[in-house]
Amino acid sequence: MTSTCTAFAGSRRIASGQPTDVALAAKTALDRDDGRPILVFDDVTGRVVEFDLRGTPAEVAARIAQTEPNDPAEPIRRPGRPRLGVVSREVTLLPRHWEWLKAQSGGASVALRKLVETARGSRVKADRQRLAQQSADRFMLAIAGDEPGYEEAARALYSGERLRFEACIGAWPDDVRRHALHLAADAFDAADAQR
Repeated sequence: MTSTCTAFAGSRRIASGQPTDVALAAKTALDRDDGRPILVFDDVTGRVVEFDLRGTPAEVAARIAQTEPNDPAEPIRRPGRPRLGVVSREVTLLPRHWEWLKAQSGGASVALRKLVETARGSRVKADRQRLAQQSADRFMLAIAGDEPGYEEAARALYSGERLRFEACIGAWPDDVRRHALHLAADAFDAADAQR
């Protein structure tokens, strides 16, 4: 479940915040049935979030509460070493990779964790830029794919050209434009830092 999300009725933003609050606002808008499509977006990924809005507001809230952890500080239990936050998954490597890992101090798991941490540290800005680009593009395609300048805006987003991006989306509905700028902010901040 997403931590925060934003709902739109057509091109107008109707709610932003915790999933339960946003879902209830989306239900209210849907119940009004003014013909505008209701879309809810994850604020981190830009993906469309699907909520089951059938029934009463209390039923909607209860369904969402079932999908969220009761205490955000308490992680959901999964296989692995829960106290350490370790999750067991399958990794497929060539035999020479396994040989190298076995020869490392601490064994394969320790070596893999060190390699991942090193790679993450060196790619933080690039990863943040890529995630912001993908998030903004998903949102724009879903809600503004038919707006004038969408394709040029997407090109400007991926090339890190903030001013051109802002010009391309300048005529879009205010709420859509503002949310696209919000989602794209890290993409342009990272591009500006590289210059």
